[in-house]
Amino acid sequence: MVMNVVVTGGAGMLGSTLIGRLLDEGHHVHCVDLREPGSARWAATGTGGGRPDRLDVTVADVRDGAAMKRALAEADAVVHCAAALPSYPTDQIRSVIVDGTRTMLTAAAANRVPRFVHISSTAVYGLPTVVPTTEEYPRRPVDTYSAAKAEAEEVCERFRGGATCLPVLRPKTFLGPGRMGLFAMLFEWAEEGRNFPVLGQGDVRIQMFDVNDLVDAVITTLHAPPEKADDTFNLGAASFGTLRENFQAVLDAAGHGRRVVPIPARPAVGALRLLERTGLSPVYGRLLHKLLDDSFVSTDRARERLGFTPRYSNEDAILRTYAWWREQQRRSGQASRRPATGGVTSVEPWRQGALSLAKVFFRPPIRRRSRV
Repeated sequence: MVMNVVVTGGAGMLGSTLIGRLLDEGHHVHCVDLREPGSARWAATGTGGGRPDRLDVTVADVRDGAAMKRALAEADAVVHCAAALPSYPTDQIRSVIVDGTRTMLTAAAANRVPRFVHISSTAVYGLPTVVPTTEEYPRRPVDTYSAAKAEAEEVCERFRGGATCLPVLRPKTFLGPGRMGLFAMLFEWAEEGRNFPVLGQGDVRIQMFDVNDLVDAVITTLHAPPEKADDTFNLGAASFGTLRENFQAVLDAAGHGRRVVPIPARPAVGALRLLERTGLSPVYGRLLHKLLDDSFVSTDRARERLGFTPRYSNEDAILRTYAWWREQQRRSGQASRRPATGGVTSVEPWRQGALSLAKVFFRPPIRRRSRV
């Protein structure tokens, strides 16, 4: 069945990938974003240059109730991807995530939209002490971003029980072509032939998720019977290893023979906390703690209720992203000169701040030839 699907945050990495898939499947799509989606984004999704057929665009804020009501007037479904990143100012994080979600749900209810898929995050668990973490684990946010994500879920739950089927998807950190953010730092150091640091021994198991798998999950949720889809679902790779293994896979792909280098965890965490407070590092507190302990969720509910199984492992996802990044650098010829934006979106590299000064310590000394 052909659907009219509204995708918020449609100019971003997840949104544009999802829109490309929906268009490929013959659906009509309405992109909602603060930015006009550029033709390069659609080219990246395989839809070709320029604005594809069957695509409408509304350039507006998801907190604009009147604009959202108009955008959802003909919608059969909404996929709410729009959100603020942890790097946003504190007041904006809550406003965009919580107020934006409430505004979208109000507009959906006013237009009697049958299905509303909310993209949340496993950040709502905070720093869980139980792994694998199930959906029953309580929401225990530890910072502004995770608190906003948790509150947005509470808003969704208040709207449940009406005419709208309201699935909530909680993906782990997702990767794939178009993803930059902090991963650009790993890719840049690997490409420059540097070793890369890891806190402690790097033997913690960190689950990630490929954006194509996330899009598969969204499509599955859009088509699933309401009695199965109207629930909350963890999403993450079924196959994942340690952080050290993931980083090393990128260094191996770079081909310089570099290695992951363990650094003492406690002194490093103390230094990074100080740099975060002074605005000299993009590595925020919750991410620091995630890198010190196992972090993975149970995906049994998605498999059992939706029949969803991811195709990509952690290593697949990170290497696909790195391969895309290398190709972008090759095309632009600006591997080290790409402007940093401070993490405004996940499709842009984050400023490394003081961390860029540490590069000098992670390049092996040049071996000098001995004279005969």
